[in-house]
Amino acid sequence: MDRLTAMEVFVRIVETGSFSAVAREMGMTQPTVSKQLTALEKQLKTRLLNRSTRQLSLTEAGSSYYESSKRIIDTVHEAEGNLGLLQTQLTGVLRVNSSIGLGQVYLGPLLLKFQEAHPGLSLDLSYADRYVDLVEEGIDVAIRVGKLNDSTLAARRIGSSLRCVIATPEYLQQHGTPQVPQDLVNHNCLLYAYLSTGNEWTFNSKEGEIRVKVSGNFRSNNGEAIRQAVFANLGIAVSPDWLILRELDEGRLIAILREYAPAPAEINAVYPSARHVSAKVRAFTEFVRAEFQKIPALKIR
Repeated sequence: MDRLTAMEVFVRIVETGSFSAVAREMGMTQPTVSKQLTALEKQLKTRLLNRSTRQLSLTEAGSSYYESSKRIIDTVHEAEGNLGLLQTQLTGVLRVNSSIGLGQVYLGPLLLKFQEAHPGLSLDLSYADRYVDLVEEGIDVAIRVGKLNDSTLAARRIGSSLRCVIATPEYLQQHGTPQVPQDLVNHNCLLYAYLSTGNEWTFNSKEGEIRVKVSGNFRSNNGEAIRQAVFANLGIAVSPDWLILRELDEGRLIAILREYAPAPAEINAVYPSARHVSAKVRAFTEFVRAEFQKIPALKIR
């Protein structure tokens, strides 16, 4: 048994929840995938997954082993990618997708810097706040903010995004300043259409997580549109810090409920498969990750 291959099989079973999906992805038969997992459990002398006809679930030992295995696999892939970069000049086309706000403020300039370092590479950059099917639209790598819902994609954590609740001084003067998250039910809240939790905003407190169902008369699938609505004194919104740092410093916007600030959102580079990541995708991912760590609003937390 190849231990690393068995670990990769186990990790992808956990992430996809499907033996057949892993078999297709890794070019194996479903019985081979099952044998790899069984052999790994035999080698470790412990059960990693509880299997039934309807679902798979991690055992306590399996949960711990999954986290360790994922770190090891990521390290191996990174080492292989770095070696490939030393031996290969980057050529061809790299197709990158990002949300509009993050792309315009940070990623666009970084992409130009990356291309300057790799003149043999052609870049194709697209912006979209909607969900983009990487395979269907031919995207090599996408930079995504927030929880990843598609478990079939491979991901590399490259940063994080602090978030805050904002309003204009004029709005707060007219309608009052919320003191606790629950006060938001009495305010006009501006909603982001692609938020995974819908109209439910999540906050942190010493007592634990607080969830508040908010409502308002403005909804958009674009962060800049919501930002403009805030400046029109229309209501209260949740925004990534990096989008409104200057306005906060200038006092044009006020951050409220700071002691209940929502947890930072993950920023990930995602691509269709972890087994066939090209040198150009690896190079770009590592480059952006390193650059994000230099930016306080985007570094990993």
